[in-house]
Amino acid sequence: MSDWPEGRTDERQDRYGRGSASAEPEGVRAMPHVRRDAPPRQYRPVPGQNSGGAGTPPTPAARPGDGYNTGQVYGHGGPAGPDRGTGGGGGGQGPGGRGGRTSPPNWRKRITVGLIAFVVLLLAVSVSTYFWADSKMRREVDLSKVKDRPSGGKGTNYLIVGSDSREGLSEQDKKDLHTGSADGKRTDSMMILHTGDNGTTMLSLPRDSYVTIPAFTGPQSGKQFPASTHKLNEAYSDGGAELLAQTIEYNTGLHIDHYAEIGFGGFRNLVDALGGVDMCLDKPVKDRDSGADFKAGCQTLNGTQSLAFVRQRHQEADQDLGRMRNQQKFLNTLAKQAASPSTVLNPFRLYPVIGSGLDTLVVDKDMGLTDLMSMFWSMKGVTGGDGKQLTVPISNPNLPTRSDGVAVKWDTAKAKQLFDQLRNDEKVTAADK
Repeated sequence: MSDWPEGRTDERQDRYGRGSASAEPEGVRAMPHVRRDAPPRQYRPVPGQNSGGAGTPPTPAARPGDGYNTGQVYGHGGPAGPDRGTGGGGGGQGPGGRGGRTSPPNWRKRITVGLIAFVVLLLAVSVSTYFWADSKMRREVDLSKVKDRPSGGKGTNYLIVGSDSREGLSEQDKKDLHTGSADGKRTDSMMILHTGDNGTTMLSLPRDSYVTIPAFTGPQSGKQFPASTHKLNEAYSDGGAELLAQTIEYNTGLHIDHYAEIGFGGFRNLVDALGGVDMCLDKPVKDRDSGADFKAGCQTLNGTQSLAFVRQRHQEADQDLGRMRNQQKFLNTLAKQAASPSTVLNPFRLYPVIGSGLDTLVVDKDMGLTDLMSMFWSMKGVTGGDGKQLTVPISNPNLPTRSDGVAVKWDTAKAKQLFDQLRNDEKVTAADK
């Protein structure tokens, strides 16, 4: 039975082969629709297609009547459609994109995303550091308790105090630091740091200054004490930071805006966390009482050595005044190193410095972290030449007294001129003689 429809002949079957029904292999037959004598084809790229990658010839251009299509797979969007077949010689979708080529990375987008991530991380770290440091500040001094205060004036005045507080020191520490074991607290140094439109002035007040201590009420006993004349550091011993601020305001006419105090232990720890302070001495320094023993020249002082240096005074001819000059020089250098890029940009140094400084730094209740930073930056500015370092003008550095031993007497006229210039935030012209 024939599988061919009626009208089909064996001749047609012979032309197209007998398939697998024949036991003999098919012979070679002529393909009349193929042009044997056609010239070599010229290839040209088909618009909208790639070359298909290296080693793949472009799609041959179709000629009328040659019996070939362009290699496109129809029914999937046409020659220019989105879905082109991969078997037509190029333009296929490979793993790396069209034609197997990888698209170049968008570096602008990557850089933008990276910068945004960095800024977010930096902001998070900065905010966390701020609140951590702010929580460590010991706001223990209440300047609102100070009575009969002068007007605010212009600029900002910081009262910076170095006390002989032995808080947190062991018996071995006291021995190593040559502090002794005296009870209570006294002031080893006092400075007024004035900042304003006419620069920064660091003014040292000798602790032996013979001044008037205004009437006050004993903080512990509640007893009333009348005004009296004594050395300046007795005000701190009698009534603490509040009475010291009141006494300085009474004798200078300057309004104290902020207060900062650091004791022996905090000072030592701060210097050690900073890695020491680099000091250049023009002559050897030796003081048995403070433990200072340094050669001339530049050297790095650790915390214990630094405390001995700022406390020594017996080698100086003017003793307390000479010690204040050393303290000014040291504090300026310390502030410069603490604010240097090697400290600020190094978290392994910055956080210990902040932590050790704030652990024992006592400030007033209104002092914010930004105020504290402003104070340190101003101290650094004095070192850089943006301000002046002065000692209140003295008329007699060896004034004998009846009950306080030898004291320091201010030059009243010159001191008043200096205080007026600071209060009005004018350029300081008063000289220290």
